Amino acid sequence: MSGKYYEEFEEGHVFNHAVSRTVTEYDNISFSLMTLNPQPLHIDADFAGRTEWGKPLFNSLYTLGILIGMSVQDTTLGTTVGNLGMSDVRFPKPVFHGDTLRAQTQVVSKRLSKSRGDVGLVEFEHTGFNQRGEIVAVCRRMAMIYRRKDAA
Repeated sequence: MSGKYYEEFEEGHVFNHAVSRTVTEYDNISFSLMTLNPQPLHIDADFAGRTEWGKPLFNSLYTLGILIGMSVQDTTLGTTVGNLGMSDVRFPKPVFHGDTLRAQTQVVSKRLSKSRGDVGLVEFEHTGFNQRGEIVAVCRRMAMIYRRKDAA
């Protein structure tokens, strides 16, 4: 288990995640269709080619999923009870198939749970970048994280 317990997180700490991911046309079409999103901007190259983008946009919800997924190994793998919410989600630049995404996570805040002694709440800000270093996604995430057994 590589995830951190509540006590191991420090406000302000920044994780630069080693995992990166080049997104593909298959990823975009499959995710869009599996989630019942028939938006031609994602799945129809002819339609998308006639838009201001000139090609299909990568599905933003998949971008968000990849962004958070890239953070799991360094932060919450095996130590999370679950996510309590996501907020302030933004996509400042578009993602296209062929882009390589990487992520960074900052610990924004943390506090002990008021209702459960065995957990704490940790707020993360995840930032996703493309291969040019442009920010393509930002999200705040509140996670419920186990405390060390000897700390609870």
